[in-house]
Amino acid sequence: MSHTPRIPKFAQWPSFPFEGDLRVKQLDEPVDVEPARKGEGSSVCAACETPDEAYIWVSERWRVRAMDRPSGLPMVLILESRSHLDLGDLPNLLAAELGVMTVRLERAIRSLDGVARVHVNRWGDGSAHFHMWFLARPYGRLQLRGTFLSLWDDILPPIPESVWRENLALVAAWLAEFGGRTLAEPPRIEWQAPSSLAQQASAGVTLPVEELAVKGKSVAEPEEASRDTDQGGDVGADEANNGETSKDTNGEIDEDTNGETSEDVSSEASDETGGDIGGRAGATRRTDG
Repeated sequence: MSHTPRIPKFAQWPSFPFEGDLRVKQLDEPVDVEPARKGEGSSVCAACETPDEAYIWVSERWRVRAMDRPSGLPMVLILESRSHLDLGDLPNLLAAELGVMTVRLERAIRSLDGVARVHVNRWGDGSAHFHMWFLARPYGRLQLRGTFLSLWDDILPPIPESVWRENLALVAAWLAEFGGRTLAEPPRIEWQAPSSLAQQASAGVTLPVEELAVKGKSVAEPEEASRDTDQGGDVGADEANNGETSKDTNGEIDEDTNGETSEDVSSEASDETGGDIGGRAGATRRTDG
């Protein structure tokens, strides 16, 4: 007796991105031997061959990369181990650092404007090189909650490239507060000074007092002008560390390290968990469980 699969209830969820008449695909027969993943066996590992310049942030043991172009979500990033390892192959030190890096990257993405939540996913069916996905859900978009966020990323119109690049730079800078090297840069503002005062006057632009004086104009400068400048001083920069000090990060990982001494772990952890940031672009998407 043949089994006719029914449309599951999640097809009626508000978060399900499709509507209309649907039918379930026929399930293929299982194979005896699964094909090798990318980077498995003799196949080439794309992650190992990709230079640091393609990432937004890099450190001694971790790298973070983005897609090659803006997508529908505010941010989609991938955390990769620098070593060619799968999740279950990570040694104790990297396994412990993975927890720290996951929390740190989630906080960095969640700090962006308009981000309500960060979905963290790992599939591993396409590539043997460990990589974990971080997808930002836009604030207020309740229909994007849950399992289908990665599908919506391909459906929604891409965000402006300038916003996307600025977000990449902000995340990279956040990670760099704890170490590593940032490679993402904010978009440059293209600005061109007018060639003459007449051009500015015709555009209705008022020149600052100092610039008029340089151009030979006679301008009465009030005595208070020099006192009106901002004398606010430095703004505290320690808050960017989100409450984590270098002492804290050194103390985050000093338990069982599979034979490694606590001195080795603390020194390596301060190098690695102490900082990760950087890059540029290049990847694809999946789904959120």
